[in-house]
Amino acid sequence: MDPALGGGQGVRRHAGAQRRRPGGHQCPHHHRERSPVGKPLDVGIVGLGNISAQYMTTLADLPQLRLVAVADLAHHRAEEVAAARGGVQALDVDQLIAHPAVDVVLNLTVPAAHAEIALQAIAAGKDVYGEKPLAATTAEGTKVVEAALAAGVRVGCAPDTVLGTGTQTARRAIDDGVIGRPVAATATMTTPGHEAWHPNPDFYYQPGGGPLLDMGPYYVTALVTLLGPVADVVGAASHTRASRVIGRGPRAGESIPVAVDSHVTGILRHASGALSTLVMSFDGAKTRAAPIEVHGEEASLTVPDPNQFDGDVLIHRPAHDWELLPPSAGYLDGGRGIGLADLALTPTGREPRANATLALHVLDVMESILRSAEQGAWAAVGTTAERPAPVPLSALTG
Repeated sequence: MDPALGGGQGVRRHAGAQRRRPGGHQCPHHHRERSPVGKPLDVGIVGLGNISAQYMTTLADLPQLRLVAVADLAHHRAEEVAAARGGVQALDVDQLIAHPAVDVVLNLTVPAAHAEIALQAIAAGKDVYGEKPLAATTAEGTKVVEAALAAGVRVGCAPDTVLGTGTQTARRAIDDGVIGRPVAATATMTTPGHEAWHPNPDFYYQPGGGPLLDMGPYYVTALVTLLGPVADVVGAASHTRASRVIGRGPRAGESIPVAVDSHVTGILRHASGALSTLVMSFDGAKTRAAPIEVHGEEASLTVPDPNQFDGDVLIHRPAHDWELLPPSAGYLDGGRGIGLADLALTPTGREPRANATLALHVLDVMESILRSAEQGAWAAVGTTAERPAPVPLSALTG
């Protein structure tokens, strides 16, 4: 079990029945044979969109991982990536997943394909690490988690930003009792919408998009990391426009339809009793609110952007000014992919910190907020997850 919040706070469980998460913290012991100690985990990437460049930059600096194969539906992308990197093969998706040289499939496809690719890799006996969200729906995510447990393979999932020094330093302050018992938190993300900069923003405004499902994984994962799992939620949502106008690129000036709510707010009741207020919006111009604030009985914290790995953590005690907390926990010099390196270092039989059980719970929390907004009532969150082990102040890069 993770440490008690605030140095010994009691835990108050939700009164309603909760569906247990598929499996416990321990993974089955019939896991397939691992790479020998000291040998890097060989990685095959499926999906070579914009985010893949960030992962490949990080992987090049991580001695725990070695890129050996890439695949994309546009095969020329795979060929271009392989040609620029020695020892990397350009394969089609099926070939990569089945290839004996690939230990883990890094799933960077679009969200609608996350579950399909993960299930295919699991069936081939591969570990999987994927971009957020775990799947398009909680139901699909549950199938991924259950399949991995049955096959004895590990599944990890972004965001791994919470493993950096920003969120982890804040977590250490909470766990050490520096702010006293945590009472409440706020998480705020307000932008005018991605159409201002993205040349093809259509998917942000179609089912499966919107500010909560797009950016919410960063904020909800951070809240669960800091305060523990969520028992139930209540939400409200709206959208102000039926269409958006693309601001840049070859389609600049084109109008696209809005089929989802573009402003979502929710109250999350954590199993610990703490309450978090969440605002995710594509309908505002800007905010000066801290990305995350955590309020305890003795002090308050501001937590940096959970879409970044580092940033300043500030503490305010009564009768004092805001003070900077120096980094005291987390992976230094984080980048997209450190969650996969953490998976590579995780002993067999244990879940990695950026694990699928946590990602499934986060997805369930977000879907529950949207369900509550539609039904106008509190919604119980059916899954749960333990807070992952804290990250000591350390470096992964070589």
